[in-house]
Amino acid sequence: MFAGRTWWRLDAGGLALGLVLAALSLTPSLLPRPALLQGVIAGLSFAVGYAVGALLVALLRPLARRLIGWRPSAAVIRWTWIAGAVVVLAAGAWFAVLAVAWQNEVRALVEMPPVDGVDIAAFYLGALPVAVLCLAIGRGIRRLHRGLSRLVGPLIGALGAALLVGLGAFTLGTVVMGAIDGIYEARNAAPAHWVSEPTSEFHSAGADSPMEWETLGRHGTAFLGGGPTADDIAEVTGESALEPIRVYSSLHTADSTAGRAALAVDELVRTGAFERSVLVVATATGSGWLEPQTTDSLEYLHGGDTAIVSMQYAYTPSWVSFVFEPDAPVDAARVLFDAVHAEWLTHPASERPKLISYGLSLGAHGSQSTFADLAEVRERTDGALFVGSPNGTPLWRELQAARESGSPAWQPVLDAGAEVRWMSQPGDFDKLAGPWGEPHVAYLQHATDPVTWLGPELLWAEPDWLLPGQRAADVSPNMHWIPVVTALQVVVDMLMGESVPASHGHNYGDVVLDGWAAVTGDGGLDAAAIERIRAVIAEYAAVRPVGSSVGE
Repeated sequence: MFAGRTWWRLDAGGLALGLVLAALSLTPSLLPRPALLQGVIAGLSFAVGYAVGALLVALLRPLARRLIGWRPSAAVIRWTWIAGAVVVLAAGAWFAVLAVAWQNEVRALVEMPPVDGVDIAAFYLGALPVAVLCLAIGRGIRRLHRGLSRLVGPLIGALGAALLVGLGAFTLGTVVMGAIDGIYEARNAAPAHWVSEPTSEFHSAGADSPMEWETLGRHGTAFLGGGPTADDIAEVTGESALEPIRVYSSLHTADSTAGRAALAVDELVRTGAFERSVLVVATATGSGWLEPQTTDSLEYLHGGDTAIVSMQYAYTPSWVSFVFEPDAPVDAARVLFDAVHAEWLTHPASERPKLISYGLSLGAHGSQSTFADLAEVRERTDGALFVGSPNGTPLWRELQAARESGSPAWQPVLDAGAEVRWMSQPGDFDKLAGPWGEPHVAYLQHATDPVTWLGPELLWAEPDWLLPGQRAADVSPNMHWIPVVTALQVVVDMLMGESVPASHGHNYGDVVLDGWAAVTGDGGLDAAAIERIRAVIAEYAAVRPVGSSVGE
């Protein structure tokens, strides 16, 4: 199948369009990216361009031959290829210089230091294998189709080739996903070495808790074994504090989602969570992770007079959970919230804690999907904080579509902020002069967060957030929508989502305290105490490793 003189030859039309798209992939996107990942984007862009260009040439060649009688000689073809190679080399050098300038521009916009030059080796390490693999797959499919067509005819051959390719892709995907599942199941099995089993009766797996420490998984134990104590909180705020309540139910604590939720509610009752001032139902990310900056901020803000409950629904990264188990975060969030809400209603209205819905990233998708619309969020909660919402979340899309004319996509205004508001930088909530009716529903949303802006429409339509007058100050003026290419760039941006400083990308550590204060109140603390909390939270890891935003 792979023998023959023509296997290695490239189609001129495919090569031309492939190189154009590869060059365009060097243009800036939302976040800076390392040379290796840029190479991967270039390789994929080349493959897409090559496929489209080769198809167009194949479709137009018969017409061109009928209309144009002239046929180029072998010498003309040879010199055309040589001239093309010279142009490609010159253009490559020029685009390399531009690429460094573009990346440094993006790095400056997200408050990162510049890079000195092009890492050619890393770029080609990402680009060449991807491009060659895609070309080999494409040519293999073409040969398969031609072979089957000769045997059974063009139509049945095309259907047979499509079926075989689909089965092959399914088999490969199953094997890959099985390997990923095995890796993350092993990672989830044991607590991190730096986490200590809690002794507090106010934490699951602590004193008097029926939860077994070994069953709570890596992220569950990190949540339960972490967080500030009453003494820690008092030292920072200067006020007396309670021991915060933390409840977590993992995949191994019960055989069903309903069973895990019931155990979580039992733990809330045992710890006295319904006697606290704030009760947060938190939907974890895909692997069961809860961001320490967010959970700790709430506990400091309210002097430990809080309870946070969460439940694991998967142990794989969020992107795996979203692609292969899209209903899991929604089902888990709904079952847990309904169970907590039912118990909450049994307590006298005057004595109930504020019931708050919270989620980050895929957790925000699950939390929002618990409710049919904004009215139900405000009817069934005392407030909600949704952070870095994914693009595919129905409630988020509904609110974005309903925003007031003239308000940008990254910071919408809806009904003058009467029911819901968005924040990207401290003070954004206060930019709207009108009243914000209780309960407060708040979104934390950055213009450079790829999790929020990556949607299927990016493949074929220019997004609102790149239109004139809509672009945020930290989005490069040299970023332009390119069909397919921009979508590939933003996919890679997701890997960099939390590898940038707070206030950009998928990193909300600098505004989460403001978000809690807006939704739950300031806990009666003065401005100096709140600034001390802010300083403590700022000491947490500000920039996480490449890939962490989709690893959780």
